[in-house]
Parts: sequence; C-alpha cells; structure tokens
Amino acid sequence: MKSYELLSLQKLNSRYADELKEAACRVIDSGWYLRGEETDALEHEMALYLGVPYVVSVANGLDALRLILKAYIELHRLQPGDEVIVPANTFIASVLAVTDCGLVPRFVEPSVYTHNLDISLIEPNITPHTRAIMVVHLYGRACWSAELEQIARNHNLLLIEDNAQALGALCDDGRRTGSLGDAAGTSFYPGKNLGALGDAGMVTTHDKELADMVRALGNYGGYQRYKYDYKGLNSRLDELQATLLRVKLRYLDDENRYRDSLAHMYNSFVRTPLCTLPHLPQVQGTHVWHQYVIRTRHRDAFMQYMSSNGVVTGIHYPIPPHKQLAYKEYNALSLPVTEQLAGEVVSVPIAPYLTEDDIRYIADVINNYVE
Repeated sequence: MKSYELLSLQKLNSRYADELKEAACRVIDSGWYLRGEETDALEHEMALYLGVPYVVSVANGLDALRLILKAYIELHRLQPGDEVIVPANTFIASVLAVTDCGLVPRFVEPSVYTHNLDISLIEPNITPHTRAIMVVHLYGRACWSAELEQIARNHNLLLIEDNAQALGALCDDGRRTGSLGDAAGTSFYPGKNLGALGDAGMVTTHDKELADMVRALGNYGGYQRYKYDYKGLNSRLDELQATLLRVKLRYLDDENRYRDSLAHMYNSFVRTPLCTLPHLPQVQGTHVWHQYVIRTRHRDAFMQYMSSNGVVTGIHYPIPPHKQLAYKEYNALSLPVTEQLAGEVVSVPIAPYLTEDDIRYIADVINNYVE
C-alpha cells in the first residue's frame, strides 16, 4: 500500500538541498549572523518580487502582524480599544495579534465557497469604533476586491493583510498579495509555500513611516543601538534563515503554478458526492494552494478511512478562535458558517513533490469512501 504524509519537509527541501547547504556554509563562514548582507538582500529581493518599496524582516508571522498594529498605535493611527474586523474563520494568530495590542476583534463570517472573509458582510459590521480591516488570504487564496478597497476608503479604515499562507498569490488585477493593503504580515514557517528551516516572518508596505516604526519596534524599540524611543520587542530575522529563503524564493512561482495544477487534478479526479471540493477561482494565480481543503460531514470517520489507506490528512482548523478557551469572552458568539466549516474541513496532501499518479491514487481513495 502506498503511503502519503500530509506534508514531508524532508521531501520538500531535498530538491534544492545542495543549494541550501552551500548558502548555509556561506553564512557560517561569514561570522555574521544577524542583520547582515543576507537579510538586506532578502528584503531587497522580496521588495522587487512583491512590488513594494519597504520590507522589514522579523522573527515570525505573528510578530509581523503584532508589529504592524503596534506601529500604527505608536503613529496614533490606532489606539487600544479600537475595533479591527477579522475573519472568524482563521488561525488564532490573526486574532492574537489584535488582542495583544489591546485592540478588539470584530469577527465576520466567511464565504462558504471560498472560506475567506465574506466581503459583503464587512460594511454591516462596521461600528463607530472600527478602525481597521484585517483580511486573511486563507489556504493561499487571495481575499481582495475593488469593493473591499472602496469600503475601506469610505470609512477611512486601515487595510491589513495576513499573508501568512499566500505568498505569490495574485489578486484579479495582477498585483501580488502582500502589496495590496496599507501593510501585510507574512510567515515563513517551514510548512509554508516559501518556508524557512525555522521561524521567520516579514512586514511589507508602501508606507515608509510605518516600515521605519516596525523596524525600530522589532529592535527593542530603537533606531540606534542602546538608544530606545519605544517599548519594543526583539523580533529579527537571522542571516541563516534569510539566505535559505533567498534560495527557495527563486523556485516559488514555479512551485505555486505546479500546486495549482495539482489542485485542478484533484477537482477533475474526485467524483464522490460525500465530499465538497474547494471552489476553483476564475483567475489563475489567485490561489496558490497552501492547503487543498475539502469538506465532509463525517470527518472523523473519513480521516480514519484515509489513514487506513495510507493517506494522512489534517484539519485547518478544528476550533475557530471565538470558541477557544483563550477567548472565553467570545465563546457565546454564534457564527454558524465558521462553525460549520470548522466541523467539516479536511486538508489532503498537496505539495510540489507529488506527481499526477500520486493525485490519482489519493483521489481514488477518496472516491471509494462510503459512509
């Protein structure tokens, strides 16, 4: 029987292992391990890739979002107690960034088709206290539209992207996620489409004042050594992760296109009414398939069946933020679409080392599932 992990980082990175080892040796031999030439080069290359003038590397994706919000508070564009609209269907980090800064999340339901924030529901949820919208490009699918931009303009709201899962994705007009809003936070967690070999993150923006503030706050709160103007954090990307990311960035677009072809294969090969397949976007490149997520009513039985046939699956995510013990103050909220998705979603393997034969095998296993 064939065997498939949900994701093998060893297989993912083995295809450019020699380049990664060479790059790592270059950093080791340099004797410089934080805020050096490799980090500067990565920031420059990412600015060119995304089409943004300002890039600030940080320690991880959560810090990227936290630092954006903290910077806006220091710049007096936000203040503690302000509301930030967030998708109810997201990983908890999106919400943690908001509450860590003393801001208030206002949860908005997703579209049952895209699993992303339902943009048509934003305006009814704006209150006199709302100051920002955080969109999450969940699973790699861009969540953006002209309507979203118009809503932000009409209500003078900041637009912040959680781009942790979608680096390389496009919106309909060809701009890349991470370059669309006032600022964006990206994660390079190892399992991401562009993953480091450890934690890493980045802030991207068109706003120099914001970028300068983010860099200061991530450097303990100072622009100069031993001189601190703000109460900051230690959140810096190291040289080793920067050089490894530079290697892998060269492959990102090709791998994202290949992931898209795998997703289309799944949607062609899977033919069971017991599973709801992800909605394919009309514009190619607007989804980079960080996860391929299906839905099924009897999820536990389905996952056990898949495992017994050699296919490991996962859940992204089984408990929405408003139902987590950490947010018990929101546990009484009723968000039925979010809760339905949380009870039905299943991630199946999708990675650029898989072949058409692999997808056919996994699809056949899915097709043979019976309740």
